[in-house]
Amino acid sequence: MKLRVGFQLTYSCTQATPAVLLLNTHPSMSDKVVVADRISFDPPVAFTHYYDGFGNLCTRIVTPSKGALTVATEGVLEVPDTPETYPVEDGQLPVEELPDDCLQFLLGSRYCETDLLSSVAWELFGGLPQGRAQVLAICDYVHSHIKFDYKTARATRTASEAHRERIGVCRDYAQLAVALCRSMNIPARYCTGYISDVNLPPPYADQDFCAWFEAYLGGTWQTFDPRNNAPRTGRVLMARGRDATDVPISMTFGDAALVEFKVICEPCV
Repeated sequence: MKLRVGFQLTYSCTQATPAVLLLNTHPSMSDKVVVADRISFDPPVAFTHYYDGFGNLCTRIVTPSKGALTVATEGVLEVPDTPETYPVEDGQLPVEELPDDCLQFLLGSRYCETDLLSSVAWELFGGLPQGRAQVLAICDYVHSHIKFDYKTARATRTASEAHRERIGVCRDYAQLAVALCRSMNIPARYCTGYISDVNLPPPYADQDFCAWFEAYLGGTWQTFDPRNNAPRTGRVLMARGRDATDVPISMTFGDAALVEFKVICEPCV
């Protein structure tokens, strides 16, 4: 299935502002690219690319000194037309057997406070079989514990606050699940990207960027989605990191407000 992905974002600028954008599909998706999602700017601005410490493709710009800046892209990927499935491997590795680069994803981070949630995690999930069964139980718990409410979105909400407030958006579901997994010594990393509505019944919500997470089980990173809590068709990774701190759609170092937002993720017709 050919899937069209893209966006149009408009920023209001009152001064020239340096910014870093994490808006391209992830390099690990390169074998699925039919039409590359090259970013365009209106008005044109100079830009450079680099890869951050998590392997994400980042774009550096300086916004115009005044007025609006529209950032847009559109690409096409060849993806399976059936819902995602899990790998055969489902066991949890002992900490001493984990690869070195997994260890950072066991630690607490800005929005995933393992120190505040460890006792909760062990009380709820400590008696369950280790591995995927434990991670799926965490997803079930987070899915039922948090009520989705876009109007309550808060950029500073942490995993422990989401657990206490029992409300949030997809990033809150993902970060709470990440924190609970890490508390159980399961490496987990936060992911952002596109998710299509293919194979789902209507009505359909407006498209948006989405958050989920990956857990390291059986020697592989495996995808889990506590917000939707069901396999999806057409999931496209953009960026991954420790939590939302590492993978915002844009990091602006000054005054540049996002005033328009449109996301595309649909089959090509």
